[in-house]
Amino acid sequence: MTTTIIDTHRSPDAHWPVPQERRTVTVLFADIVGSTALVDRLDPEDVRELQQAYFDTVATVLHRWHGVIEKYVGDAVMALFGARHSDGFDAYRAVRAGLEIQAALDRRPMVGDVRLRVRVGVATGEVVVDLASAVSGGHGVASGAVITTAARLQEYAPPGSVALCAGTARATAGLIAQRPLAPVPVNGRVSPMPVWHAVGPVRAGADRHDGPLIGRRRELAAVTDQVLRAIRERQPQWVSLVGPTGSGRSRLLHELTGALHTVDGRAVRWCVVSCPPYPDEVLAPVAELLRGLAGIRHGDGPALVRDRLIAALTPLFPPTGVAQAVPALRRLLTAPDGSPEALAGAATCRDVLLRLAAVRPLVVAVDDVDRAAPEVSRFLHALFTAATRRRLPLAVLTVHQPQWADTRPGPARRLPVRPLATVQSGRLLRHLLTRAGQPVALVDRLLPLVGGRPGHAAAYVASVAAGADPVALPEPVRRAVGAEVDHLDGERRAVLMAAATLGGTVSAATLDRVLGWRSGRSASALRRLAGAGLLLSRHSGGYAFAAPALRQVAAERLPRALRAVFARRATDAPRLDAVVTVLNATRPADPTTPALPGGRLPAATIATRPAATTPPADRRLRAVPSAADGPPGRPWSPDGRQPARVGRFPTPIRAAPDTSGGTRGLAEVGYQPGSARAEPPARRVAA
Repeated sequence: MTTTIIDTHRSPDAHWPVPQERRTVTVLFADIVGSTALVDRLDPEDVRELQQAYFDTVATVLHRWHGVIEKYVGDAVMALFGARHSDGFDAYRAVRAGLEIQAALDRRPMVGDVRLRVRVGVATGEVVVDLASAVSGGHGVASGAVITTAARLQEYAPPGSVALCAGTARATAGLIAQRPLAPVPVNGRVSPMPVWHAVGPVRAGADRHDGPLIGRRRELAAVTDQVLRAIRERQPQWVSLVGPTGSGRSRLLHELTGALHTVDGRAVRWCVVSCPPYPDEVLAPVAELLRGLAGIRHGDGPALVRDRLIAALTPLFPPTGVAQAVPALRRLLTAPDGSPEALAGAATCRDVLLRLAAVRPLVVAVDDVDRAAPEVSRFLHALFTAATRRRLPLAVLTVHQPQWADTRPGPARRLPVRPLATVQSGRLLRHLLTRAGQPVALVDRLLPLVGGRPGHAAAYVASVAAGADPVALPEPVRRAVGAEVDHLDGERRAVLMAAATLGGTVSAATLDRVLGWRSGRSASALRRLAGAGLLLSRHSGGYAFAAPALRQVAAERLPRALRAVFARRATDAPRLDAVVTVLNATRPADPTTPALPGGRLPAATIATRPAATTPPADRRLRAVPSAADGPPGRPWSPDGRQPARVGRFPTPIRAAPDTSGGTRGLAEVGYQPGSARAEPPARRVAA
């Protein structure tokens, strides 16, 4: 079985100035069983050949699953998942990599009759990551207790197996079949550590959607109108339901499939499929569409599959067409791997859907299409184009996250799934708490935390039902929100994290000061963050976080030292404004210096005169200009009229090139040595 990984990696932009982040990562530790005895009985040349085959196999698997190889320790390999970029499935990818390493080593022939057995441990936890070194071969990328935990886990793993910690087991529940093992003692820990054994990947079951749909009448009406237009006017429509994880996209799709059965007395056929994360075969969603269409279940024998395909195709094809189509479709179901045979089967499946749409109205819906391979997008595009050319009553619905970059057809309509209103979120929480047997009074505590996202509300209620603190951030929410942050480019990440440390409503001017940027630079990033639904624009001109979970995750990413720098710069702002106001009130007017309405200069700047004419009493106040304070190429003027910052000058944070391929940040003095440095002021000018 071939595993194909869809690379959605986006490295942080060079403008992101922080050299280190606190991140939740998954660590994989693999080691050969009995390597000492093996080396003792083999010739050195055979040992060398064996090691090369082992390391090559492990590295190939880890790279395919986007693992970063941090180090080799003897015969052991340590890799990180989610060190620089997270998609919310870091633990899942690590476990899949561990299982595939075992299978690949079993298949690969080794020297003589040697059969390598490997133990693998996978642990998930918080570390501090050096972003510039987060590439394969970067030593000392991460620091944290989870690294030791992964190493200890592999020591207790049975040969040929993959052992999981509690955090990894929770993160992969429902995606990886697991078997609990007996807790193991660990040096330095009072209680034994619980351990799980990963059995293998499982097909995710359908999500529960048995509760009432709250607050989605507008979205339901909009999609229904598009489907009705496609059917009545025989003009195919493509509608995309777009929203972040937890926004209720899948719940809305489920409601649509149950609400729209007939149109003008004609029965509507729905073909719905959900894309799992990192499918084993690229055309697996297309094969699932075919199974749903023909009523084929996983595990059905070849004869039953053939009979059901014939029954589904007979009303649509002539006898000769059925005889030709069935073998191609059976090959697609057997191996939807993107081979020429599988692609031919997908083309036949597309022909089946077009013929079905000619007989009765058809809606093809694909949930989480952003997880699918490009082959699935090409399949949908070809289906939609052919249906449009033939004027068939067909609609295509796709559900995905906002950052999905696939090009939809020109007439496609993008329908955002927005957060619920406060009243609607309260109703949903009351329903969820009642169903979970929890006090309804918890609504008041949970309502400010869910941010209008139904998925967050369900996660908080499930966490409370499991005995957690009601205000503690649930792990599924943390993973999903962390992936949202990582999808941002460097400049927007910088603005978001800096804003998260300040709290409340923030302005562009404050963020420019906190980040040490030129005036107005953060305004564009704030507008784009608001356009993406991550921030809310206030009438006062500032911005607030749309979801408390987003603010918490963004703030916790920053190291403590940098949080302190940002907080100090933010608290310096009122003092700077007061000093400038006094100076503006006492100094003579200067017609060459622009002023704000009311005769005031900008709060963060003053106009300075030459040092020789400065009154002695004012020599205590010094402005420390930076090259970033003026236009590029414009030096500090000798007459002192170039604006300068006053008081405690916030050193700009900038990115410097790094030979390792990443960027190292520059931060204020007091940050960790080797990670940042302060940029000296160009010149001191007496105020």
